[in-house]
Amino acid sequence: MVGALLTLIMDCLATRHFSGVNNCGNGDEEDKDGNVHHHVHGSASHAPLPTGLSRVEIIRYRVTSQVLEMGIVVHSVIIGIALGTSQDVESIKPLMAALCFHQFFEGVGLGGCIVQASFKSASMMCMALFFSLTTPVGIAIGIGITNVYDESSPTALIVQGLLDAVAAGILIYMALVDLLAQDFMNPRVHNNNTLFFGANVSLLLGAAFMAVLAIWA
Repeated sequence: MVGALLTLIMDCLATRHFSGVNNCGNGDEEDKDGNVHHHVHGSASHAPLPTGLSRVEIIRYRVTSQVLEMGIVVHSVIIGIALGTSQDVESIKPLMAALCFHQFFEGVGLGGCIVQASFKSASMMCMALFFSLTTPVGIAIGIGITNVYDESSPTALIVQGLLDAVAAGILIYMALVDLLAQDFMNPRVHNNNTLFFGANVSLLLGAAFMAVLAIWA
């Protein structure tokens, strides 16, 4: 719960910051349909807002992509440390399965958010590189502390449990509020029965697969 609430606060602060940056950096005008027309004055730290998208939409995409990356980073580092400190082959196998499964779909989700946010190429490369390096860094940290780390000690179990809980809260918030809610409340989904049915079935199947994966976690 604390992880979810902290993510909500971060989400609000980031939205407020991005709104201020775009209002001060661009002389954008919106037509009656909410589409943005640009009159850029000076340099801005982000790419200009793409035409055809409202300011609210593009700000939402940019905030979502960056907050989502922070949540994924926390989760990836935790899994990396757990993998790096594991010395039993039987415990490494499920961790590798979970790592591949999580990283693949987290990467797909994050990549989609980054593309929608229309960042500059340099920003996209930095975010992709940051995502790619976090798990190896976590594994390196885990290997480095193997000799002094006792995974069965009460302190280690409490710390790992707290970190796992915070990461879970962050990712649940991001999944429900910033990803699923935006897609499922989209008028195109509501007006297309096939798309609506497919989205709901995919959601249930994804939850079922994650629950099955938890058997080996």
